[in-house]
Amino acid sequence: MRLSEEYEEHGGMTPIAVMTIVAVTFFVAAILILVLFLNHNNANSHSQSASAQPSRPQDSSPVIQNPDTGEDTRGSDLRPDDLDFWDLYPPRESEKPSTEESQPEEVVENDPSTDGKHTLVQNADGKLEWVLISPYLPKHDYDFTKLVCQSDLMKYYEDGKQTSYVGVDISKLQDYVDFVKVKKAGIHFVMLRVGARGYGTGQLILDDYFSDNIKRATDAGLEVGVYFFSQAISKEEAIEEANMVLQNLGDYKLTYPVAFDMERIDNDAARTDKLSRSEKTAIAQAFLDTIAAAGHKTLLYGNKEWLIKQVDLSKLTAYDVWYSQETDIPDYPYKFSMWQYSRSGSVDGIAGYANMNISFVDYSEK
Repeated sequence: MRLSEEYEEHGGMTPIAVMTIVAVTFFVAAILILVLFLNHNNANSHSQSASAQPSRPQDSSPVIQNPDTGEDTRGSDLRPDDLDFWDLYPPRESEKPSTEESQPEEVVENDPSTDGKHTLVQNADGKLEWVLISPYLPKHDYDFTKLVCQSDLMKYYEDGKQTSYVGVDISKLQDYVDFVKVKKAGIHFVMLRVGARGYGTGQLILDDYFSDNIKRATDAGLEVGVYFFSQAISKEEAIEEANMVLQNLGDYKLTYPVAFDMERIDNDAARTDKLSRSEKTAIAQAFLDTIAAAGHKTLLYGNKEWLIKQVDLSKLTAYDVWYSQETDIPDYPYKFSMWQYSRSGSVDGIAGYANMNISFVDYSEK
């Protein structure tokens, strides 16, 4: 079959087909134009609506996050008090306020326990009293860190060398004493009781063991001193006691002092209880002056309360002090040369307890 000339002129398509394609193309183009027009109007409408609304200021507040969720709480209805949740948790021990820090220590002015001007004294009735240390009395200069106690023997060292001497005091209360064993035990000197005056009757009494003790102690090679237990109530009685000591020494040469010992009587009344401080001072002075006049070295024996409160030390500075205090470290502020540090020591040759002493002076060379 041969096609018509119209078909060939238009590339083989009939005029009706060409017109159909053109119509469809125009229709599609119209639809597209309509869609674009509608979209453009909607965009303008939204833009005008947005521009009509008041603008919100930019939030420049810092970010606040919920401590539990981590969410931003800006713009929420939370108030500052709502975020104060720390009081819901107990503080750690290290964060708790210290009572001591919050309340400064009260400073006590003129405290006698710390001012270095007072010393503590226990009175006979047991009451404690801070007593002013006299600036006029000579003070000791011992360094008690240099004290060493070995097997009940107290020793004092200076520059690594022992400069003290160990002793015991003996009366009939120790019964028979083997002075040879005492010497071998490391004891350097003994203080022997010569006698006493009765605290009730006032009668002079020679110690039952004195004559035997002084002979055997001297024979054992010990340095020997003596003491007398006084209950004199007058200077005359004090001189009487001193003369009794001198008479009973006989031909024995003492190398250690003669000591005056007046003390309180525990749990009983004594004839010396009514003596005043000045009377006790005068009695001690009368006894010691009599002994010194005979050429002997002297000692004033007493505990802290007796020496500080019962006698006037300012009138007794000519005599060395034999201080009595059962303790590891003495707390007597004034000068002393001998210290009775125990009444319950143990020494070979002495049955029962021994009264232990240390002398800071070698009286055998004095």
